Amino acid sequence: MVLQKKLQCERTGFDHKTVNKVLAGDPGVSIGAYLKIITVLGMESNFAEMAAHDEVGIKLQNIKLLEGSK
Repeated sequence: MVLQKKLQCERTGFDHKTVNKVLAGDPGVSIGAYLKIITVLGMESNFAEMAAHDEVGIKLQNIKLLEGSK
């Protein structure tokens, strides 16, 4: 486990604190950090699939698009 985290730090350029926060689900970490670690883990397609099925996020996005067209 320690070697795996060390590799994640090396491949992402993040320190161990940031990697630990991402793995713990800390909401204070930027989405970019999450995406970088997800990519290092080879799970980027999982993120795209999850985002495609985010009904609340899609509704919020559509509301903002409608507000912008006024």
